[in-house]
Amino acid sequence: MLDHAKARVKAAGISGPGGVRVNKAGCLDRCEEGPVAVVYPEGVWYTYVDAHDIDEIVDSHLRDGKVVERLLLDPQ
Repeated sequence: MLDHAKARVKAAGISGPGGVRVNKAGCLDRCEEGPVAVVYPEGVWYTYVDAHDIDEIVDSHLRDGKVVERLLLDPQ
């Protein structure tokens, strides 16, 4: 999913200097919740199941600034 997210961010034209950066992180202490992604600086935590979910996060949140409510995890 990491490679897919990077490709979607690039295709959306929101990557590069001052834009969105997608990177792999070590343990985020939320393993029991499945795969997770966090958007900074907002600190919005998401879970996802497939590439469609990643697309929705990129298009809605990262490009358009709208949180994807159905994929949210409760903050710790």
